[in-house]
Amino acid sequence: MEIEIDSDSGFCFGVTTAINKAEEELLKEEPLYCLGDIVHNSMEVNRLSKKGLKTIDHNQFFQLRNKKVLLRAHGEPPSTYEIAKENGIEIIDATCPVVLNLQKNIKKAYLSSNTEDTQIVIYGKIGHAEVNGLVGQTEGHAIVIESLDDLNKIDFTKKIKLFSQTTKSIGNFEQIVEKIKENITDCKNFEFNDTICRQVANRIPKIINFVSKHELVFFVSGKKSSNGKVLLDECRKINSNIHLISDLEELDFSMLEGVNTVGICGATSTPKWLMEELKSKIERYLETKKA
Repeated sequence: MEIEIDSDSGFCFGVTTAINKAEEELLKEEPLYCLGDIVHNSMEVNRLSKKGLKTIDHNQFFQLRNKKVLLRAHGEPPSTYEIAKENGIEIIDATCPVVLNLQKNIKKAYLSSNTEDTQIVIYGKIGHAEVNGLVGQTEGHAIVIESLDDLNKIDFTKKIKLFSQTTKSIGNFEQIVEKIKENITDCKNFEFNDTICRQVANRIPKIINFVSKHELVFFVSGKKSSNGKVLLDECRKINSNIHLISDLEELDFSMLEGVNTVGICGATSTPKWLMEELKSKIERYLETKKA
């Protein structure tokens, strides 16, 4: 049986940077907190937890005093930095540069607009950490849309400035742009900014090519990963024999029966070591069968 790991799957630049920063700080053997899961992958979160990284939520963050807190790649709203300053918290900022640039552009668009006649619209997942950080740049005034079904939230008689969460699908973003153009009273009042990360978006054609070559594919990803959902949906359009694995215990060996080629791939939040462990687990099972 041929078992191949997709060489293009695994952490993106932003996640790699955040994890490297966390590991560097943990070597100092001082308490280190992370605001939210450092990455949407429970296995990687557990690995870093064993090294001493303490994951906290925003309620716990508000009560923290004089500690060191890492901000993950997703970014945070301005209010988080204000609270840190008030509470004597040292921020280790691992916000992805692509997200930081998007935050600045949204803030600039908001400050240069009249909220009475202009709407800042963000295509993204409601409640997602990155989206919360983006909405925070507009003092909570931005309108978040998850799909074409949410376009009724927009007043098409007003000006619209559209942005996107960095990990969304380019194709879906383009559909939203076209729909707004069809409905807006005056196209001159519509400004759209394709802010999707190309390092993430460019994985789609590569991963589609990868899954097309294998009879069975295991897609390794945390269930909370927004990017994982996008990639998995795209993969399933090409190969129906794809199974999501968020934990190695979910592997069902019966799936391997009658299969000659197995592909292992994942999201930008999937560690390489986890895909490698999955491959090793399959290989050990096959060796046992031979014996």
